[in-house]
Amino acid sequence: MKILVWNEYRHEKQEEKIRKVYPKGIHEVIADFLRADGHEVRTATLDDENHGITKEILDDTDVLFWWGHMAHGEVPDEVAYLVRDAVLDGMGAVFLHSAHHSKPFRYLLGTSCNLCWRESGDSERLWVIEPSHPITRGIDRSFFLPEEETYGEPFVIPTPDKLLLIGSYSGGEVFRSGCLYERGNGKIFYFQPGHEAFPTYYVPEVQTILRNAAKFVAPTEKIHVTCPHVRHVTDTEGYVIG
Repeated sequence: MKILVWNEYRHEKQEEKIRKVYPKGIHEVIADFLRADGHEVRTATLDDENHGITKEILDDTDVLFWWGHMAHGEVPDEVAYLVRDAVLDGMGAVFLHSAHHSKPFRYLLGTSCNLCWRESGDSERLWVIEPSHPITRGIDRSFFLPEEETYGEPFVIPTPDKLLLIGSYSGGEVFRSGCLYERGNGKIFYFQPGHEAFPTYYVPEVQTILRNAAKFVAPTEKIHVTCPHVRHVTDTEGYVIG
């Protein structure tokens, strides 16, 4: 597959404690374990030319991973619309952690995607509620993250087509942590863990889920659907059939 891992790449540049966790950026950690599966993986960041996104790049991408947090507003609408349209045409998309507030995710889901949150050193246990699904294949019934930013309900999203994982926190909150959608011809997976201050993307279970997700949301075919004016078609007996 051809995969593009997009990361706004601001925390790692601006904060030494974050740089110690992800010296080359979150995007390169994700790209490394996807490359290990034999995929052709590129990376892009907010400060790249055209913010790392053009129609030509997306046309040549099977699956897009998107991580953003502090600079959602710096992503131009035209870039967000390119991503939205590419998903509608069949490109797969995986939105990570605080990308719930990214423009492409909100434009695809059509809601605010607001949630409750805090940073207080809570631990999280993620529970698999669809153990037979390809995205959760190879994961036990739950796994533990010693530290993760707490997200809590209500999470203002449309009801997922499939809810694959639920997170529970030591502070008592629960959260829909693995949500699957179809929009147009494309598949979307939202995965909650991945706060920049914690080494979440080095956790084997997290990597397994993201590897699986890349395979699951990948398109079998990309189709741009338009609204053509069509003529009537008749069968051999003269009945109008369309």
